[in-house]
Amino acid sequence: MEQIPATEAERTMKVQEVILRAMAKKISWWQAAEILGISERTMRRWKFGYETHGFRALYDKRKGKPSWRKTPTAEVERVMALYREHYADLNVVHFHEKLAEEHGIHWSYTWVKNVLQDAGLVKKIRCRRKHLKRRPRKPLSGMMLHIDGSHHRWFQDDRWYDLIVILDDATSEIYYAQLVEDEATRSVMAALRHVVESQGWFATIYSDRAGHFFQTPKAGGPVDTRQLTQVGRAMKELGIRMIPAYSPQARGRSERSFGTWQGRLPQELRLRQIKTLEAANQFLREAYIAEFNRKFARPAAQTGTAFVPLKRQDLDRVFSVQHERVVNKDNTVRWANHFLQIEPTLLRSTMADLEVTVYEHLDGTLTIGYGPHTLGGYSSEGEPFVPTPTRRPTRDGHRLPFRPKRSALRAALGSTPADAHLLSKTNEKTKQSGNKRVHRVGGGR
Repeated sequence: MEQIPATEAERTMKVQEVILRAMAKKISWWQAAEILGISERTMRRWKFGYETHGFRALYDKRKGKPSWRKTPTAEVERVMALYREHYADLNVVHFHEKLAEEHGIHWSYTWVKNVLQDAGLVKKIRCRRKHLKRRPRKPLSGMMLHIDGSHHRWFQDDRWYDLIVILDDATSEIYYAQLVEDEATRSVMAALRHVVESQGWFATIYSDRAGHFFQTPKAGGPVDTRQLTQVGRAMKELGIRMIPAYSPQARGRSERSFGTWQGRLPQELRLRQIKTLEAANQFLREAYIAEFNRKFARPAAQTGTAFVPLKRQDLDRVFSVQHERVVNKDNTVRWANHFLQIEPTLLRSTMADLEVTVYEHLDGTLTIGYGPHTLGGYSSEGEPFVPTPTRRPTRDGHRLPFRPKRSALRAALGSTPADAHLLSKTNEKTKQSGNKRVHRVGGGR
């Protein structure tokens, strides 16, 4: 006789007791079904089986037999060994992808998660979520971009770096991702300029209230929109509106993206044995940003784009740190314990006492500007060099080199023009007829 498991025998006895009470008219059959937690149809089927075959009809014959869907023990041990030996620092989603891509194991994500959690290799996280209403995505790419930095040990050692990421609100596509020493004005400007040059003009930029984005007079208070930072000034010149975030939940889209970055990028750098900042940024530019977008980007709600091609030629000045200075009497500008000498120009005989602008460019060089004109270029140590010629815009949008006036050009060259004899004859005639001129007084004819 087949042995019935103790738990199954106990369950079957409870079912038999309820059925006997219904057969004795102490309870109705629908009440018996409600007590057992089954439908009325199942109750009728159990009643017929008990009347026909007795107690054994209530026994579940599947109990005590191994499931045909059970995974082989060797396969389970192989998965746990791979996780312990090679992928212990990967999250479950990342590890599930590696199993399929690298090892040809195609079990479901839920199965992999349950195996790791049951073995104690992954902690069970209780999800406690608050009821928040998510802001809908923008319908077109380029309507809103998110910029933020994440301070993390990306190389899994004692070194801390900032990962600056710019992503699209409509598609979650990554337009820029680079590791830098520190998230500051210059690193943020470099990121924004890359997006402007590669994608075009966009409408708004969404960021936190860090000091290089906004001036916040009172901690935790609203930002001051009248006092612009260098980044705010650059965005205003391009006509891009900046939106400050007042809580981490408001930047939930970028925060969730950084959670994915922190769970994947350190492991990818370790698997490829990348240890330097330059190699990591090259890997991001050439391979990983495209792979990240392929896995996590989504199509926009509407077709088209809000990006507009930008044809400005003064991005070197826009994306620079600008400082106002006054030229000294000897045509020098004091800058960081250096004297930047301004050479003679065709604009004025001297530039002394004029207000000029010193531009700190992203590559470390300096230029001095007076309106649209460039007065000189210098290295970071103050050594002069020949800068790119200043160009002025024309009505049709093209750029032409600056041309000084003819009189200034003659004075600078010190040469006699070809029509000098005509000018001399005109001057003599003017002198001879000067005494014959009649000066009328009053308004009569």
